[in-house]
Amino acid sequence: MINTGDFSKRLQKVIDYYDETASSFAEKIGVQRSSISHILSGRNKPSLDFVMKVLHAYPRVELYWLLNGKGQFPDSNAISDFPSSNEESDNSNPKTVEKKPNKSIEKIVIFYKDGTFKSYKP
Repeated sequence: MINTGDFSKRLQKVIDYYDETASSFAEKIGVQRSSISHILSGRNKPSLDFVMKVLHAYPRVELYWLLNGKGQFPDSNAISDFPSSNEESDNSNPKTVEKKPNKSIEKIVIFYKDGTFKSYKP
């Protein structure tokens, strides 16, 4: 079970890390400002939909860290963050991109709603 008070502290840490206000955070994840206020005050528990919206908008937030404090924030394994509405892109300091080994496709499987599937090998 989620400890609402601890969840509120972690959510506030996310908001502060991205230098957002509660209003801008609510707008970015697509919820009403009052939802953020109620969760931060401990009045309401976060819904699964709310948590998923946070994770979608902020890829460096790790699910288990947000829910129960296990793991780390920001998640260093996340690919990148989407720039928040108040960030501007800075092309003068490009990020280094790690090259990944070449991968080849072994098989493609398409699943149909009727329970059947087709498998393709290149």
